Amino acid sequence: MPMHIQGTGVSQLIAVGIATIVLRGHINITYRHLQADEIPKEQQRYCQAIANAQQRLSNISNNLPDELPADIRSLINTQLLMLNDPALHKTPLEIIAKEACNAEWALKQQHNALLRIFENIDDTYLKTRGDDITHIVNRIQRILLQEASLSDMVTKMKIKDLSRQILVINDIGPAELIAIHQRGIAGFITGFGGPLSHTAILARSLGIPAIFGVHGAQQLLESGEFIVIDGEHNTVISSPDRRMQRWYRQKIQRYKDRQKALDKLRNQKAISLNGETIELQANIELPDDIRLAKRSGCTGIGLLRTEYMFINRENLPNEEEQYKAYRSVIRRMKGMPVTIRTLDLGADKKVDSGRSDVPLQINPALGLRAIRLCLQDHKLFHTQLKAILRAAYGYDVRIMIPMITTLQEIKQVKYHISSVKSDLRHRGIKYAEIIPIGTMIEVPAAAIMAGSFAQQCDFLSIGTNDLIQYTLAIDRIDDSVSYLYDPLHPSILRLIKITLDTASAASIPVSMCGEMAGDSQYTRLLLGMGLREFSMQPSSLLQIKEIISQTNITHATHLANQVLSLGDSAAIHDLLETINSTTLH
Repeated sequence: MPMHIQGTGVSQLIAVGIATIVLRGHINITYRHLQADEIPKEQQRYCQAIANAQQRLSNISNNLPDELPADIRSLINTQLLMLNDPALHKTPLEIIAKEACNAEWALKQQHNALLRIFENIDDTYLKTRGDDITHIVNRIQRILLQEASLSDMVTKMKIKDLSRQILVINDIGPAELIAIHQRGIAGFITGFGGPLSHTAILARSLGIPAIFGVHGAQQLLESGEFIVIDGEHNTVISSPDRRMQRWYRQKIQRYKDRQKALDKLRNQKAISLNGETIELQANIELPDDIRLAKRSGCTGIGLLRTEYMFINRENLPNEEEQYKAYRSVIRRMKGMPVTIRTLDLGADKKVDSGRSDVPLQINPALGLRAIRLCLQDHKLFHTQLKAILRAAYGYDVRIMIPMITTLQEIKQVKYHISSVKSDLRHRGIKYAEIIPIGTMIEVPAAAIMAGSFAQQCDFLSIGTNDLIQYTLAIDRIDDSVSYLYDPLHPSILRLIKITLDTASAASIPVSMCGEMAGDSQYTRLLLGMGLREFSMQPSSLLQIKEIISQTNITHATHLANQVLSLGDSAAIHDLLETINSTTLH
């Protein structure tokens, strides 16, 4: 009899295949004291492990197909850079010498120190970057312990046709996933991990069906049994009968046919059935993401994150470095609008490895972060603003400020921008004299104050990820409470509606750059609530465009009003299913 096991799907993809369980032992590190004459040899052993890790990653990178998106290639390059970072390349050597301990133990101590930094970051995306550190450290540890790589383990299984296999493993890193994907694996299931990890992002980009966080998956499933990955319903189905297998295979074929149809929409505008044109922009995290964004058919960049320039480095990026990075993105968009978000990090994260003046925060989620940090560290803020204003000269660029909660903060930001303009003018440097300034609506206070904010800003942007977390008081990457993360909670919908209505009354645009914007199940509801600018991961854009083209917004508005009148989440979910299954002509 089929058994349904819940997890977290990273996409709505489906796979039918045979379970291949890979049992990889827990990395057990023990302390070993070294004699003085053993220390140089142990340091050399660690250096050799680093070199081996670099060689394996380079081999994976060199074998990547040319047509793969730049963001996938950048994941491997990022890990290669991390191996060269003094935090992993140099500090463990110092620990070996100082504590006279074995390389594995030294690396473990450094790993723990690095994780403590990442655990205190409030930004959900950046917080999960600690996973990348763990994957790199585990790769080095397994080399030190002379354990076989995942790819070698699969090779030893002598499986004839990997395209029919679904890998069941406790955890898998981005580089390992690429190596396995190159061999044609059908999909994978992990016991741990979440939808924001780099592995999950990579699986979405590569179009690999996957379910994360299936606790006890290796005990619940058996090698050789037929299983189904149903990413749409976050479910793993074991031992499906033949009729169920056939039904899912037909669904997979319909998905492939639909992807071909979606490709035809790439160069078309997003126009609803009643003739309204909707802006569909892309969120990007790295300059290399531009190629993927442009291929998606976006109408601009709705969110350019800038944090990548500040982490995993010893020194802060100077004005010239930031200017060149922003200018490169802006030029490559060839006149399309680009919205640059100012630095969104907490002071608990050492962006320059030299901030010793910041006290440990008891609750960094509510502490000195994002614009609060920038308004305290004027040098940090001014350097970024100068770079943005210079890069924006002659182009359609907007500045977006994160974590705004008061009118006073908006006024302070505008004062600093004015001050920076004066400095650039005094230096005789060209800059964008007129540049739209907007705020993110990502805390309940900001949504409630949206009407007042709209009087001071040129645009608003709803960041649903943080808005949901702050409103419902949950951490969505904590799987003990993540079930409470509900974008359809009545309070969330009402806060979004307040923001949309007040922006409309003030005649300023409002966009949404959180994950709700790129989730097709919410598209019609958001259109009916009044949203006309969406910004999302490039991979979601064509599907959202298709839904818009099949929606009469007048009818969607009537149904959205029904949703907003409900006070029960379960009833809202039921009505949303009706909205999405109804033909809105």
